[in-house]
Amino acid sequence: MSSDKVKAIDIAELAGVSQPTVSRALRNSPLVSKETRERVQAIAKKMNYKVDVHASNLRSRLTRTIALLICRDSEDQSAMINPFFMSMLSSITLAASKNGYDLLLSFQQLSDDWIADYESSKKADGIIFLGYGAYTDYIERISSLNQSDAHIVTWGPVVEGQPGYFIGCDNKAGGYQVGKHLLELGHTEIAFIGDISEDCPEFQERYAGFSMALEEAGLKVNPNLVVTAHSSEDHGFIATTGLLATKEKFTAVFCVSDLIAIGAMRSFNKHGISVPNDISVVGFDDIPRSSYTNPAITTVNQDTEKAGELLVESLLDLIHNEKPKQLRLLTPTLVE
Repeated sequence: MSSDKVKAIDIAELAGVSQPTVSRALRNSPLVSKETRERVQAIAKKMNYKVDVHASNLRSRLTRTIALLICRDSEDQSAMINPFFMSMLSSITLAASKNGYDLLLSFQQLSDDWIADYESSKKADGIIFLGYGAYTDYIERISSLNQSDAHIVTWGPVVEGQPGYFIGCDNKAGGYQVGKHLLELGHTEIAFIGDISEDCPEFQERYAGFSMALEEAGLKVNPNLVVTAHSSEDHGFIATTGLLATKEKFTAVFCVSDLIAIGAMRSFNKHGISVPNDISVVGFDDIPRSSYTNPAITTVNQDTEKAGELLVESLLDLIHNEKPKQLRLLTPTLVE
């Protein structure tokens, strides 16, 4: 069979897989097993099959560009991008490049019309949204987009029955790991700092996992040691300072983000409390700065490399009218 007549469906028949699987395998998608990828690619090579990217773009009118949107928490124009998302940016860029796509990065307000600005105006074929800010605000926007033909995949909390396509961390498992770790160190009076309101289902899950670990040990979370704080150093510092002022006894603190943990350590240092000699501190996210604090912070790592691959692959599935799996949770790892 000559190469100009070979089609993806021909390869699919010989490989014993579906045509969408051939498409994924030729893109080196991690969603296809290594064995299947190698079999499909070997058949394609033997048949001299090559994807004509230019012709494909003309037929589908694709831009070969993905928009990556990160939203501000507030109207503050000086607001910085969460350091955790810098690792995500790197992995998403690499995954997009491997698939022959460029990345268009944009810092947005939740009120902006993402689809009109990007996909509808043909600046990008689809959107990856890093769920940043109040969940109750952005889930409404995603719900309306899900009813249109928009191609959008979100990194954020994976909630049963939610609209759209989400990929996220198993936050409950992460919180459970933290609870078990602190209990194994001998702590029984543990503070918790973070916002566990409906706006923050990811933090709610971390709290749920933490609580489950304590309950298994026959303990309960002391409500007097639960302090609300947004994910920033300043809020971590203020929350910890307020907690110390209550004179409640605690020997360890679980902060729902590394930024809060860094702020907490500043407060402990100001009050002459040594970490970890006097108190143990655990964060979440494993941002680079957590390794350079003194001492380095025990934290929970989210697999940003795998996350980037899955976000890009899921979005490409949508762009090519293939349905990705809706619920995906990545297992986190405790880093001492």
